[in-house]
Amino acid sequence: MDIQKIQEYKSAFDSIAKVIKDDDENTIEVWYARELQQVLGYARWENFGIAIYRAMESCKTLGINVDDHFREVTKMVQLGSGSHREVQDFMLTRYACYLIAQNGDPKKEEVAFAQSYFAVQTRKAEIIEERLQEIARLDTRDRLRESEKQLSRNIFQRGVDEKGFGRIRSRGDQALFGGLTTEQMKQRLGIKNGALADRLPTLTMAAKNLATEMTNYNVEQKDLYGETDITAEHVQNNRSVRGMLGQRSIKPEELPPAEDIKKVERRVAKDEKLMQKDDQKLPKK
Repeated sequence: MDIQKIQEYKSAFDSIAKVIKDDDENTIEVWYARELQQVLGYARWENFGIAIYRAMESCKTLGINVDDHFREVTKMVQLGSGSHREVQDFMLTRYACYLIAQNGDPKKEEVAFAQSYFAVQTRKAEIIEERLQEIARLDTRDRLRESEKQLSRNIFQRGVDEKGFGRIRSRGDQALFGGLTTEQMKQRLGIKNGALADRLPTLTMAAKNLATEMTNYNVEQKDLYGETDITAEHVQNNRSVRGMLGQRSIKPEELPPAEDIKKVERRVAKDEKLMQKDDQKLPKK
């Protein structure tokens, strides 16, 4: 997501924030669900309501008082005939909005933005952009983990043991990184401990994931069996992905290392814990 798009979304979310007084006469920001629905790209209230109730359940599961963050209210809306009627709405804290975004449709770009917008205390566009990049990298790492787990399951069913799996994955790395082995890549990137993938930039992790997904697909479709055939398939897929990158003048072995993914995971988790401890709560009814 480019900075211009981030600025557009930020302006839309900022514009619907309201300021009220809490029980101690401190000012707090609140949002109304009907307005949030629009900026999150939901056309139907019924569909958005699913995300709201899931968020409320998440709040309960975390042991947090739902009433501190979600307040059901009613509002008057004008109908096409000119008459008015009451509709359901919710007053929401920043934490409630974050939980709704977490339980929203992940395919919506607005929802992905909202997860970072509500998670950071200082909602500057540059900080939001940085967090969006972190979340994208975490999501890519999770997808790579899942595709490698699937590959592990696939090949164990086809006569390959754990050591064989390690050799297949290593040969795939060698094909992707222009002949450099996994250990050579770790040395090149200065990785002393942990997995190579934990220090790879998002682009390289996505490339590894694509090659692994292709291997999973063809192992199943072609019903490949044994280490030799599966290795050949995985090597070819990694070479194909490397060739695609090469067409755009990208050599994955030359990209600089990224921050250890475990540090990113801890930082994102810390943001969420800080939100849970945030003392901004809705005033009592």
